[in-house]
Amino acid sequence: MKTTLYLTRHGQTEWNIEQRLQGHQDSPLTELGLQHAAWLSESMSGISLDAIYASSSPRTLRTAQILRRDRTIDIVPEDALKEISMGSWEGQRNSDIEAHSPDGHFDFWNNPHQYVPTNGGESYHDLQRRVIPKIQDIIASSEGKNVLIVTHAATLKVIMAFFEGRELANLWLPPIVHSTALCKVVCEGDQITVELYGDTSHYREN
Repeated sequence: MKTTLYLTRHGQTEWNIEQRLQGHQDSPLTELGLQHAAWLSESMSGISLDAIYASSSPRTLRTAQILRRDRTIDIVPEDALKEISMGSWEGQRNSDIEAHSPDGHFDFWNNPHQYVPTNGGESYHDLQRRVIPKIQDIIASSEGKNVLIVTHAATLKVIMAFFEGRELANLWLPPIVHSTALCKVVCEGDQITVELYGDTSHYREN
């Protein structure tokens, strides 16, 4: 039985524009973020979806609502699909974190396998231990179905690294997962095929 996962990141938020780290905190989708979600929704309108899972953060739930369109499917909120927790860094600008915590900031973005949080947040290893079992559970309970998963940048990169067999050290190498970038993974027995990763072909000129 073939199970197809469609995975995406939430739409652009106000804190994304301000370059503030969000983690478990939240900020509203921007007009462009809403537009990106609407464009992806339209491009996926012909796909039959059997289930929708989303991080329990408001920005992902709002994105999932737009992607659902008029389908009569419940959106299942999952704490396990939330973004990596960044503790006291959340709400701070990236540049300010770099100034007061240069080593931690560098490792967060450049050495994820070595990143040790001193801010009360999670390591990338913690994120893996939280997210990957949930993805495996979703696959196991969705045999033969089409499933949409709406999550966050670091979380989505960890999920895709799992499917690709990519080492954590190479987590942030391209492709980049922009606002509502789409990934598609087909699971058939032990065979995993990544058909899309970070696709933004639904983007249009404003």
